[in-house]
Amino acid sequence: MRIYFFRHAHAEDAQGPEFDDFTRPLSTRGNERTQAAAGALERLGLKPVRVFSSPRLRARQTADILAKAFATPVIVREELNFGFNPAFISTLVEGLETEDEVLLIGHEPDFSTTIAAITGGSDVMMKKGSAARVDLIAQQPPRGTLVWLLTPRTLDLMTGEG
Repeated sequence: MRIYFFRHAHAEDAQGPEFDDFTRPLSTRGNERTQAAAGALERLGLKPVRVFSSPRLRARQTADILAKAFATPVIVREELNFGFNPAFISTLVEGLETEDEVLLIGHEPDFSTTIAAITGGSDVMMKKGSAARVDLIAQQPPRGTLVWLLTPRTLDLMTGEG
């Protein structure tokens, strides 16, 4: 099974005393870069059967853009909110086939620590709007191989935006 991790894109800065991090939207830049990233991921041949998103607005907006490119509905899951960890992967992929692809949209530092934990790697860093592919070799507990990690700049270059 292929698991694609996509950290939400650049969001608006926190402003004012009424600030609510849960409803912080994507910035114009974040929206544009996610559109470009969707094209780059399409060129790589991604075919996710599920697109899961954190319930936070910036993640859902990122997921909506990506899901549209793959004609796959977004499934909002609390597991992808702050606190995501390797234990949640088994829950998210339950019932899927070994050849299926799944796209997860969430947050840092949870994605980096989860990727490092399931691949045995260290010092993984998911920048805003970056994507990673992990091929699972076991679901319980989740273990896999980091196949690639693409920075936003690399995704831009893949679409001619850079």
